[in-house]
Amino acid sequence: MFDYSARPDLLNGRVILVTGAGRGIGAAAAKAYAAHGATVLLLGKTEANLTQVYDEIEAAGHPQPAVIPFNLETALPHQYDELAAMIETEFGHLDGLLHNASIIGPRTPLEQLSGENFMRVMQVNVNAMFMLTSTLLPLLKLSTDASVVFTSSSVGRKGRAYWGAYGVSKFATEGLMQTLADEVDTVAPMRANSINPGATRTSMRAQAYPGENPLNNPTPEEIMPVYLYLMGPDSKGVNGQAFNAQ
Repeated sequence: MFDYSARPDLLNGRVILVTGAGRGIGAAAAKAYAAHGATVLLLGKTEANLTQVYDEIEAAGHPQPAVIPFNLETALPHQYDELAAMIETEFGHLDGLLHNASIIGPRTPLEQLSGENFMRVMQVNVNAMFMLTSTLLPLLKLSTDASVVFTSSSVGRKGRAYWGAYGVSKFATEGLMQTLADEVDTVAPMRANSINPGATRTSMRAQAYPGENPLNNPTPEEIMPVYLYLMGPDSKGVNGQAFNAQ
């Protein structure tokens, strides 16, 4: 496990957007950021899930989060602009962006992967991630210490059979992270890095490995140290790096 202990006030006063915040790693990250003082913007497509995370953060007495229902698969360019305008009006700037939302798609040989399925995975995992990044960059540049964290995978660092569109999308994720990191390096108070969560006890993992005993994998809460490290000031100057949560 990534060795880091976050101080309680690590993220005080920071505004952090988390995609896919309704469950799994996204929900755990949102709650961890809030517990360390951040105002968390909970973005996802299922409002009921986001509201549940919102209620848990409120009940714990952490800074009041915001619920942003947003479907990354169907969102049109003007909706990203409206999202950025809303964040600017309500919060003034953005200190952190965790790209966590993604879909796995069919695990099948490329020969049997339909174009429709390939493009659906790309839409959520790559196109939407790019649109969010590019639209929110001006707000991130208003921060004195902004961090963009991309969620990768071991299959996005070395290609493996049958991981199809998901694996390709995670290679693209690493590429987008590296490109952004190089562009902001030394010119903006911003950094971009990626995290490979590894095998974690989530519904997506269960979908990919139905025969596996989930209890052998750590919970999302257990892999949070690297998520906190990269969002806080202790990682200032760390840019363009590929991290492993475990």
